[in-house]
Amino acid sequence: MAMTETYFEQADALKTPQQYRPEVSEPAATIRRLFGIITFLLFAAGAHAQSLEPRAYSNAPTGLNFLIAGMAYTDGMLAFDPSTAITNAHYYAASGILAYAHTMEAWGNSAKFDMVLPYSEFVGAGLVNGQAQQRDMTGMADPRLRVSINLSGAPALSLKEFAGYRQDTIIGISLQVTPPLGQYDPARLLNLGENRWSFKPELGISKALGAWTVDVMPSVTFYTDNTEFKKVNALSQAPVYAIQGHVSYSFVSKIWVAFDTTYFSGNRTSVNGVLSDNLQANTRAGLTLAIPVDRYNSIKMYASGGTSSRTGSDFSTVGFAWQYRWGAGY
Repeated sequence: MAMTETYFEQADALKTPQQYRPEVSEPAATIRRLFGIITFLLFAAGAHAQSLEPRAYSNAPTGLNFLIAGMAYTDGMLAFDPSTAITNAHYYAASGILAYAHTMEAWGNSAKFDMVLPYSEFVGAGLVNGQAQQRDMTGMADPRLRVSINLSGAPALSLKEFAGYRQDTIIGISLQVTPPLGQYDPARLLNLGENRWSFKPELGISKALGAWTVDVMPSVTFYTDNTEFKKVNALSQAPVYAIQGHVSYSFVSKIWVAFDTTYFSGNRTSVNGVLSDNLQANTRAGLTLAIPVDRYNSIKMYASGGTSSRTGSDFSTVGFAWQYRWGAGY
């Protein structure tokens, strides 16, 4: 099914020899083609950009280190504008994730730095003018760096002091930065890297009610322009506004389970100043299960899927992660 040139790589390669005819200039058609691909890109990236993270602002002893390794599997169906001649479009991605986190003190409160390095295999396929087309990619996606600070309810504590800590209400903030370090070829329409920076400030509110914990996290993600989209085009993207909600329950064994949900809207794009009609408004829900293995190791499993989608496109994700912690006197 794989081809040397596909719709996702070269628009002119779509036509069969019988259909091909010289074209003088079709800027409007070209822009429509680009917008169709942008819709594909936004949903392909959405599996990572809108990840669900329960207990992201929970307190922990200062000086702890966490090493996380995991796998995530995502697949989705995509709906395109009829003018793009794409039908039955879908994609699959398998991502290996390596992450590191460190807890520290910031003005008497607990804080954390974390970074995520994703390596992905991506396959996109569909019917273009009734013909099967496919695009395969393997390589590094853009890394994600984040600093979070708890402003109240989570003081910086040593391991000994933390033994007597009980959560009530935590209010925190974070800033996630995504630098353009992933695989990117300006000659291709689909890439694992996005060739632009993104910045995601977030507010986190976490309330403990006995064995239950409720998290609410509104955020907004801003993007710089990709000035090498298809080599010579400028791709701009509007901010994404999102809010996550989580309700988790902790068992006496320290196993905990969470019900997760998120709503996000925005992401409308433009190419060379021409605005697209690909505004997103989507709701997702999922479950997370965390199981401690021993003092140093734990396992987390999670799954999520779309519950509603403005554009008619959707994706599902399942994954697992192993975590090892050390430091702070452990």
